Amino acid sequence: MINVVMPKLGLTMKDGTIVKWLKKEGETIEKGEPLLEVETEKITAEVEAPASGVLHNILTSEGSIVSVGELIAIIAEPGEELPPPEEIIEKAKKLVAAPISEVEEIKKPVPPPVVEERVRISPLARKLAKEHKIDRMKIKGTGPDGRIVKEDVLRAIEEAKAIPAVPIAAPPTELVRIAEVVPLTGIRRTTAERLSQSYREAVHVTLTTEVDMTETVKLRQRRLPEIEKGAKISLSYTDILVKAVAIALKKNPIINSMLEGDQIKILKNINIGVAVAIEDGLIVPVIRNADEKSLIEIASCLRDLTEKAKQRRLSLDDVSGGTFTISNLGMFEVDTFRPIINPPQSAILGVGAIKDKPVVVNGQIAIRPAMTLSLVFDHRVFNGVPAAIFLKTLKEILEKPHGYLDIK
Repeated sequence: MINVVMPKLGLTMKDGTIVKWLKKEGETIEKGEPLLEVETEKITAEVEAPASGVLHNILTSEGSIVSVGELIAIIAEPGEELPPPEEIIEKAKKLVAAPISEVEEIKKPVPPPVVEERVRISPLARKLAKEHKIDRMKIKGTGPDGRIVKEDVLRAIEEAKAIPAVPIAAPPTELVRIAEVVPLTGIRRTTAERLSQSYREAVHVTLTTEVDMTETVKLRQRRLPEIEKGAKISLSYTDILVKAVAIALKKNPIINSMLEGDQIKILKNINIGVAVAIEDGLIVPVIRNADEKSLIEIASCLRDLTEKAKQRRLSLDDVSGGTFTISNLGMFEVDTFRPIINPPQSAILGVGAIKDKPVVVNGQIAIRPAMTLSLVFDHRVFNGVPAAIFLKTLKEILEKPHGYLDIK
């Protein structure tokens, strides 16, 4: 008898959603054959059978959210007699979660480790927190070594009083009818959690600038036929932006950083994520070392990643390690917007549509193609001056692309 558990498909994975069972109970399966599809916080992946045999029991239904290491099915040898599923599940609960992508045969029960979180708090502060029903786990201590003291609890009590509890009345059923219920699972749920965390923790500040895209448009139009004929690939403005941003990040390395605890880490690799809309949410595949790639290489890489995203074939490597993100809504006729930073990154660039606008050139009004860029950054990591210098650098590259964006 072989236990099949929810595998750990990534370092940060805590649970996964069972999308589809590819085998039915009672069917024979070979080791390495696809057994089920699992949706994680980043990708949808097929999980292979760990052993040959008969799929004796499916213990979790499609759509279920299952913790890593939790028992989801049983594979048995043909003719093998097994105890009732309830007994198997009870024994499995006593096992430590299986390592990445592995299943284990039930042997000696191993009690799970007990992790106890300790909070340093003075006796008086503890008493006050208990009396006023304040969760001490959410209080930041200001005493020695982070100890929670009376003043910290009093401050938490006042903050709790300042937030009124306003019940939200449900709309009358005769006025509002539900067309569809979409479960908040998988990528949707992870996106919601990560962006909510980002908005709570990062201090979002936005700088906006308008870019004259005349020369970039000319560059693309002049070289596009040659590229399509030679490399068999189209060159989009997003491709050009990836290259321009990579150059600007290299010139302004503090923007390519992340905050970890009390340390700001400036990153050597420039890995640019590009937000891609898929059927059930948003995903950000990553172009690694974009500063070292030519425009044609970036265009080819981005096409492959976008196609894989739409077909739900992205691997963990495809969506990991990003240091900066570009979100382009220009193709949807959006002029300007403020995206939310993709943690643990420190900044994200919102890109609007390229539109003809009146501008002053040499004292004369002219019509030029222009685009609005919005840089949203975490003010805890750097302030407005480095952010403004980065935007100015990016603007200069796009307005005078020759020498920067030569297509190779």
